[in-house]
Amino acid sequence: MSNKIQNLREYIKLLKDQDLLVETNAEEDAMEELVRYVSYNSMDVKYGTLFICKGTHFTAEYLKSAIKEGAFAYISEEKYDISDLKTERNIPYIIVNDMRKTMAYISDKYYNQVWDKLNLIGITGTKGKSTTTYFMKAILDDYLKDMKKPKSAVLSGIDNYDGVVNEESHLTTPETLDLHRHFNNAVKTDIEYLSMEVSSQALKYHRTLGVNFTVGCFLNIGEDHISEAEHCDFEDYFQSKLKLFNQCETACVNIDSDHVERVLYEAKKCKRVVTFGLNEKADIYGYNIATSGNSIVFNVRSDSFDEEFKINMPGLFNVSNALAAIAICYSLNIPLKNIHAGLKKAQVSGRMEVYTNLNKDLYVIVDYAHNKMSFESLFASMKREFPNKKITIVFGCPGKKALARRRELGDIAGKYSDHVFITEEDAGEEPLMKICQEIAEHVEEHECKCSIIPDRKEAIRQAIADADRDTVVLVTGKGRETRQKRGTKYIDTPSDVEYVQEFLKDK
Repeated sequence: MSNKIQNLREYIKLLKDQDLLVETNAEEDAMEELVRYVSYNSMDVKYGTLFICKGTHFTAEYLKSAIKEGAFAYISEEKYDISDLKTERNIPYIIVNDMRKTMAYISDKYYNQVWDKLNLIGITGTKGKSTTTYFMKAILDDYLKDMKKPKSAVLSGIDNYDGVVNEESHLTTPETLDLHRHFNNAVKTDIEYLSMEVSSQALKYHRTLGVNFTVGCFLNIGEDHISEAEHCDFEDYFQSKLKLFNQCETACVNIDSDHVERVLYEAKKCKRVVTFGLNEKADIYGYNIATSGNSIVFNVRSDSFDEEFKINMPGLFNVSNALAAIAICYSLNIPLKNIHAGLKKAQVSGRMEVYTNLNKDLYVIVDYAHNKMSFESLFASMKREFPNKKITIVFGCPGKKALARRRELGDIAGKYSDHVFITEEDAGEEPLMKICQEIAEHVEEHECKCSIIPDRKEAIRQAIADADRDTVVLVTGKGRETRQKRGTKYIDTPSDVEYVQEFLKDK
């Protein structure tokens, strides 16, 4: 599958038709030049590139570098002074009034709406997106194996796989141009299904604008991502999530979600609505939930089946994610045998991974839990699954985003833990100790033992070293991620799983 090469005139017309074009200096002959490539990365430019100027830290130097490498025109919200750049011709500029929308339309055009050749599943919610996405991948891969077809693609906050690229992800939902590139890779490798997380940021800032999902799934809503860099308040966050229903054929909705009446009202925009949950009014109704070791069994009733299912990972909250996956598969007519098999096999990298020492008397659980809803669910599940054990937790909060988490996570951890270790978790451009101290204030309100250890490796080592057989150690927030954001850069580090495995050898 390749993009349809078009000239610059067609891109300018597109932006004009969408009321995005402010001005351009492209003359008649320049308009006839072919757009052979589109990029916003000055390190990824080739002959015939239409270059997109974006980003908080973007400067004219990036544009000059792109032009030297082969960019023949640029799109921006402002004109850049490149007069000192010696070129044989004028560089056409296209000035727009909304770069995010522009990127969506340009990407969609360059890749010729390639997403339309996929069965596209979009999953949103405050918690559970990654787990539900990987439940879907496991089920679809089992189904596709029976059909002797390539395994499905996945785009998540954990990993991206599109048939060509298999990588650890940087964003929950990729930037628009990268997103369409993943779609294109999937189609050209004969992939038919792609499951992806759709974040509130992606919906608010138009990363998925113009894309239509075969199924859109709404898991839940809770207050999160409130900051100057994300959402100004809960209403903005909620409205952003609800935008998913503007662009999907079938909506799957968790009937147990907060504000479900409003969610269902918005879901009516879709041709079909399927509900799931632990309420017997749900189309996909889960009941008789029980734990069995590190597994969970539960029954599911719909208008066409009433059967027992099993997932081989702890965390009772994962039943809701499994019900979401079952509802999506029900909508896609995936056979029940593949749903059963997929859920049994499903493992989510860095999500509720249980590790123990040689004596099997110390449990350490690694999980991505990082917001209020996921913390509440995690502690509630631990109290039910390990009722007589103390809880130690290692976690931190990111810099300059979701600022309320410092209070919320500190409060929850202080209330339910016996010892809290606060450490680094993508502090970025904000002082790490400032973040840790703000969290500690709320932990200490509960007279809970609290230790600030900025070095994440040392924090995990100390938490495991101090734990006894009556303790469960939770290491949350990073899972199998192998980077820390320090300043504006991502620095390679071992994952939490690697640290845990190393230190458990000494217990």
